[in-house]
Amino acid sequence: MGTPFRLAQISDPHIGATWAGGDPAAGLAATIEEVRRLPDRPDAVLISGDLADNAAAAEYEVVRQLVSRIDAPSYVLGGNHDDRDTMRGCFELPGSNGAPIQYAAGLGPLRLVVLDSTRPGEDPGELDRERLAWLEAALAADPDRPTIVAMHHPPLLTGSSAWDELGLPSSDRAALAEIVSRNPQVQRVVAGHVHRTITAELGGSVVLTVPSTYVQARLDLSSDEISFAHEPPAFAMHVLVDGELTSHVQPVARSDRDLG
Repeated sequence: MGTPFRLAQISDPHIGATWAGGDPAAGLAATIEEVRRLPDRPDAVLISGDLADNAAAAEYEVVRQLVSRIDAPSYVLGGNHDDRDTMRGCFELPGSNGAPIQYAAGLGPLRLVVLDSTRPGEDPGELDRERLAWLEAALAADPDRPTIVAMHHPPLLTGSSAWDELGLPSSDRAALAEIVSRNPQVQRVVAGHVHRTITAELGGSVVLTVPSTYVQARLDLSSDEISFAHEPPAFAMHVLVDGELTSHVQPVARSDRDLG
């Protein structure tokens, strides 16, 4: 067996938020410490959107400082609460002012392709023709390396009308599925946004959403409103061994937050 490569995925810290009670920075810090306590530290870290709740530079600085404790390269993408240009200034991300935050990173045996699914100023997401064309070109540039496509809005239906109204249009999901199906090196499509662990299939690849480090959504498929649950933060660890990718979702053993 080859040497495993480990990518930790943290999502939706919402630093600066007050709408669910508790301290989002404490939830992120507890998650970071849980990652640090693992016998096998990650080789890289992905933060899949909604880093900040108000898109303030000071909120992004909290994320940057806390994640630096893991002592591994970190990769971020924007969510519906984030601001592209403020994020660029805080994390030195590529692209011009106002443009989608999109990039590909070679992580040794694994490739990470970050796709911007946000619609600035709105909670639902989108994947327009230009972004999908960028993705197709990025995947074509390295067709043989196992790849994770990361975005904020998951390309799936949750079964909850409240959440699905905040997701991606069906036409965008279908277009993304066609691209993924033509690129079998895409072993996982990962996202956040829904504050729950959910799995689905898209174009022959597994879709995985990762819980929030701030607050989790309650499983209630009949309600037309989103409610939140007393559940701990969690993160994912994606492990690549001999070209095969496995994803683990790990709850945080201890959280200092309180929903009230």
